[in-house]
Amino acid sequence: MCGIVGVVSNAPVNQLIYDALLLLQHRGQDAAGIVTQLERKFFMHKAKGMVRDVFRTRDMRALPGNCGLGQVRYPTAGDAYSEEEAQPFYVNAPFGIVLVHNGNLTNAHALKAELFNADHRHINTESDSEVLLNVLAHELERATRGLPLTPQDVFAAVGAVHRRVRGSYAVIALIAGHGLLAIRDPFGIRPLCMGRGGDGSIVFASESVALEGTGHQFDRDLNPGEAIFVTLDGQVHTRQCSANAALYPCIFEFVYLARPDSVLDGISVYQARLSLGETLAKRVISTVPPSEIDVVVPIPESSRPSAAQLAQLLGLPYREGFVKNRYVGRTFIMPGQAVRKKSVRQKLNVIGSEFKGRNVLLVDDSIVRGTTSKEIVQMARDAGARKVYLASAAPPVRYPNVYGIDMPTKDELVAHGRSVEEIRQIIGCDALIYQDVDSMKRAVGSHNARLAGFDASCFDGIYVTGDINAQDIERLGQSRAGPPSEQDDNSRLSLPNSQEA
Repeated sequence: MCGIVGVVSNAPVNQLIYDALLLLQHRGQDAAGIVTQLERKFFMHKAKGMVRDVFRTRDMRALPGNCGLGQVRYPTAGDAYSEEEAQPFYVNAPFGIVLVHNGNLTNAHALKAELFNADHRHINTESDSEVLLNVLAHELERATRGLPLTPQDVFAAVGAVHRRVRGSYAVIALIAGHGLLAIRDPFGIRPLCMGRGGDGSIVFASESVALEGTGHQFDRDLNPGEAIFVTLDGQVHTRQCSANAALYPCIFEFVYLARPDSVLDGISVYQARLSLGETLAKRVISTVPPSEIDVVVPIPESSRPSAAQLAQLLGLPYREGFVKNRYVGRTFIMPGQAVRKKSVRQKLNVIGSEFKGRNVLLVDDSIVRGTTSKEIVQMARDAGARKVYLASAAPPVRYPNVYGIDMPTKDELVAHGRSVEEIRQIIGCDALIYQDVDSMKRAVGSHNARLAGFDASCFDGIYVTGDINAQDIERLGQSRAGPPSEQDDNSRLSLPNSQEA
C-alpha cells in the first residue's frame, strides 16, 4: 500500500503535489518522493521519512515545472531500509520515463528474468516497481519502433503490460516531453481516481481526499484495465486496454487502509465502516448479551465509525477510552516487528475512568498480527476493567496478502491455523467476536452494486488474479520488506506467541 499522485497543469505543481502527499501520508510513512518536468528535463527529490521531513524549502525550489508525480511509500517487497528504493523510479529510454506505483506484482521474479534475458534491461534494485517501469518502457519502445509517440502507441504498450504483468498495480507515469499516463490493473485491486481543477489542471491520486483537499473536483475512478493519457497541453485520451477486466477492489481499503473521508469506487469509506458496525452488532448479540456490556470503546482510529454504529444499535454508551499520540506513525505499516512492538504504548494512552469497574467492549477494525490487540486488552485490565471483550469489524485474517499489504507470511497472522477460542486465549480477552466474511462483503458491497466482487484474499484465501499457489506465497514472503536482521526485543512490549494488529 502506497499513496501516489500525478498532475498536469498550467502552473507550477511542486506545492500541489506536496499538499496531496500530505493528504495521502496515512498510506505510507517510510519514504516520499516528487519528480517534476520542465521542458524535457526531470527534477527529482526523494528520501526516507515523512513528507514534512523529506521536503525542505530548498528542495521545493529545485522542483520546477507544470507537471509531475509524487509518492509516499509503504514497503511490501524489496529493501525497506534502502534510499535507492524510494520512488519515483526513472529510466532514460525510450523518451525518458518516471513512474510511481501502488500495489505489488506477483510475477516480478519471472519478469525480472525476462527483462534481463529477452528484453536486455537491467534492474538495479529489489523493487517490483522498477520491474514494472522497465516492462512499460520496453513495451513503449516496441510500440513506437523509433517513430514519434502517439496516444495509440501508449495504449498498445499498456495492453502489452497487462498481458505480461500479474498482481495489483495502480500506476502514474510521466513520459518526457509527451504527457502523463495513469493505469489501473485489470481487477482494479488498488484504487486510482481522477480530478479536475478550475484552472484546467488534471490530477490523479490514490484517494479522492487528495483531490478535494487540494481544491480539485472529483471526476471519476479509473476503470479496471483502463489507461488515461493526458498530453502536456491537457488533452485527455482514454482506452480500455484489457479484454478481461472486472472490478474487484481490495476490501481491506474499506476496513482499514483508506481515510474515512475518501470515496473509493463509488463507496464512501465512512459509510462502509458504519455498515460493518451494523453487521458486527448482530454478531456481538449472539456472543455476549448487551446487558453484560457497560460501555463500547473504539481502538483509534479506523474503528470509530463501526464502534459508534454498533453502540447505537445495542443501546450502549460509546466512550473514547484511549488517547492517540498523533506523532507516532501507524504501527501496522511500520517495517520491522521490533519497531511495531515498541510503538504500541507510545501510540495509545488510557483514560482510566472509562474502564475502572466496568465490562468493556473494545472494537477494532481488524486483528492482523495480534500484538497490539493483546497489549491493548492488558492496558484495559491495568486501568481497572472487570471484563474486556474484543470485537473486530473484519473477519479473522487467516491468509497471506500478496497484493501490497504487509502481511505476506502466514506465520505472522495470529488467526492462521487457529480457532477463535485459541486466538482469544492468546490475546487474553474474555470474549472475542469477529465479523464473518460474507457479512463483510455484503456490508461494503451494498453501497455499489456494479462491483463484480472484492479481493478479500487475506480473509477467504481466494486470490482474484488466479495465479497464486503455495510456492508463490512462500517466495513473496521471502522477498517482503524488512530490516537485514531484527535484534531481540526485551522490552515489556515483546510479547510471545502474538503478532501486531
